[in-house]
Amino acid sequence: MAERDDFAEQAMQYAPQLYSAALRMTRNQADAEDLVQETYLRGFRSFHTFTEGTNLRAWLFRILTNAYINTYRAKQRRPIESDLADVEELYLYKRLGSMETAAASLSAEEQFLDLFTDDEVKTALEDLPENFRLPVLLADVDGFAYKEIAEILDIPVGTVMSRLHRGRKAMQRALYHYAEARGITAKGPDTGDTSPSPTERTGR
Repeated sequence: MAERDDFAEQAMQYAPQLYSAALRMTRNQADAEDLVQETYLRGFRSFHTFTEGTNLRAWLFRILTNAYINTYRAKQRRPIESDLADVEELYLYKRLGSMETAAASLSAEEQFLDLFTDDEVKTALEDLPENFRLPVLLADVDGFAYKEIAEILDIPVGTVMSRLHRGRKAMQRALYHYAEARGITAKGPDTGDTSPSPTERTGR
């Protein structure tokens, strides 16, 4: 059990990361600021339930994600004031390789990704259905492991893996559509079916 007096000292170091994640979720600076404030308020109130020695960053991200899902996602979004271009971490998408595994050397897929603008990559991400977008953000931008994402989103690890696979394949398909439109390639890859499975439809 953690003491509330220790909350600020331990938790405030994660404020920049939480704000970046909130901005990616809400795509609005004012909403992102409100979401982070709500996260810290909820975290302070429930800090006595946090087990010292466990992953505080993941614990805070779970509060942030739950606050977003339960509150901000249900609200009608304000006009977008700041898009994903403001989030520097997304440059990592240019280095994802096959989007399935980190390649030790420059792969054909990495060379292909380098043909796209940052805006095209960000748009492909933003256009993902939200149940795919959140796991992809948590895994590929924020660097959480499958088990941590499962705890943050309160879904089974198998569902995390399924949603990541489908989300990454959907991004690949969108990028190949850009390539086709620009004449870079004549035919897109077999990206697989991204329609919801029975598991996805139930959300578990």
